[in-house]
Amino acid sequence: MATDQKAIETPASTRGQRKVRLGTVISDKMNKTVIVQVGTSKAHRLYRKTVQQRTRFKVHDEKNECGVGDLVRITETRPISKEKRWRVLEIVEKAK
Repeated sequence: MATDQKAIETPASTRGQRKVRLGTVISDKMNKTVIVQVGTSKAHRLYRKTVQQRTRFKVHDEKNECGVGDLVRITETRPISKEKRWRVLEIVEKAK
């Protein structure tokens, strides 16, 4: 039992999971920052019709390697600036 308790109390397991999103880069004009648009589908409260919802995130891109149209995976992180709370995990697909 004592070994199970130590495994539960490790810092990595107490932090919780960070949010991960998949989105498209719509702007890369800033230095080390890209704007990523993430689309989700939700059912309308009253009519139950599926409604598309789009959210734009300012995302930290340390190497300036993302371009407009790229499909990227982003993750939550500590605040990097006033509006940046996400960073690029990987470029899933480069734009054609």
